[in-house]
Amino acid sequence: MEYVYAALMLHKLKKDINEENITNIVKASGSEVKEAQVKALVAALADVNIEEAIKAAPVAAAAAPAAEAKGGEEKKGEKKEKEAPSGKSEEKALEGLSSLFG
Repeated sequence: MEYVYAALMLHKLKKDINEENITNIVKASGSEVKEAQVKALVAALADVNIEEAIKAAPVAAAAAPAAEAKGGEEKKGEKKEKEAPSGKSEEKALEGLSSLFG
């Protein structure tokens, strides 16, 4: 998680998100640096618009409780329908970020 925080910090400071900068931030935090995770993060974020991913994150987090509440109102025999992401750019951004976690 500290790698993602480092990338967000670099983005906020308008610095390059690269292996060297992420490694420096993680080292400064006192955590052990795992080069494979740093490389994976930099590669995953290469084509991601971080601003759009940040804007999409609160919407996704707010949608989960609403979906649970809606699901509780459904009858036993009814099936739940999943909504598709509204745009390919959001889907691509979230795909890149999700690859970091498993």
